[in-house]
Formats: sequence, structure tokens, C-alpha cells
Amino acid sequence: MVETPIHVLAVIGSLNHASLTRTVILDVARQLEAVGCTVDVLDCQKEQISLFNPDTSYKSPEYAPLKERVDRADVLILGTPDYHGCMSSTMKSFLDHFWHEFAGKLFATIVASREKGLTVTDQLRTVARQCYAWSLPYGVSFIENEDVKEGEIVSDSLEKRLEMMVRDVAVYGKVLAAQRRADLGGEGPGFLARYRQAAS
Repeated sequence: MVETPIHVLAVIGSLNHASLTRTVILDVARQLEAVGCTVDVLDCQKEQISLFNPDTSYKSPEYAPLKERVDRADVLILGTPDYHGCMSSTMKSFLDHFWHEFAGKLFATIVASREKGLTVTDQLRTVARQCYAWSLPYGVSFIENEDVKEGEIVSDSLEKRLEMMVRDVAVYGKVLAAQRRADLGGEGPGFLARYRQAAS
């Protein structure tokens, strides 16, 4: 039986043309592909997402294609700069468009920050919890112009943390994706039972 590779949606939550978040997310995407994952990179600088408006966003032409990409994902890697201890407005707007599409999936977080990105990581993990997703028990943060300079990762310690994240996304993403599919296609009282009708 041929195993289905896990599918990762990697979101670059920065509108900065020279974003170092983009540098790191693209590096992770390459590493994930090298270990057998399929990766879809959503670069919000190139594919801008409108500010979420519950009255209009679900009818916008960009919503349905974006929802398909989120639906296909087994894992979401969320990359954002740290703005005043918060995720970027771009990342927040992306997340605001969805809810049950995240249920049972794995979130992994990458934060560009001079303050270790702890509050931003906590915010992203709170979103995961509120949307009934799983999250890795750690996030990866990096410092602009120390860990990443001029579009290149220059820190060995950051490279090692990213290698760890890639390994854990591949391993635990696979486990959770398989269980999610089984729960959606099966019977019984598991949490994802409430999503079976929507998934069928």
C-alpha cells in the first residue's frame, strides 16, 4: 500500500518585499520536500488576503480557492514577524477566515522577533487550540540580521532548530493526518465525529 505524503501549507505572513520570514519559510519548505512532504507556499506578499470581514469575505473571489488550499493541508506552518508582541495583521486575517478547516491538523510556528517571539507563539498556539487543531509543543524564533542576513540563514543554531521542526512536522504530521482521516471516515465518539458530515 502506497502511503499518502503529508501535505503542508506554509504561510508567509509578511508583506515586506525583503521579508526574512520568507527566507526561513522557503528554507523549511525545501527541507520538507526533501523528506517526502508536498508543500504549498502561500506568500501573502504575492497573494494578498483582504482584511477579514464576516459580511463579505466568504463571498470574495479569493476565498474559495484559498479554502481549498487550507482544506488540502494536513499541516500548517505559520511564519510571521513579531509586531509589538503580536502576530502580523496579515497572519491574523488569514487565520480569521477559517475555523473548522483547521480541526485535527498540526500547526507549527516560526516567528521573526528580537524578543524570542514568545507572546506571538502563544497567540498562534491559542488559535490552534480554539480551532481544535494540534500544535507542536515548541515554536522556532529567529533574530533579524543575527540569525538571518540578506536572504540567508547564517546561524547554525537556527538551522538545527529548523531541522528539528522539519523532522517533527514530518513525523507527527503523518501520525495526526492518518488519524484525522480515520476519524473522519469512521464511526464512534471521537472529537472529529462532528466534522464527518462536512467532510463527506
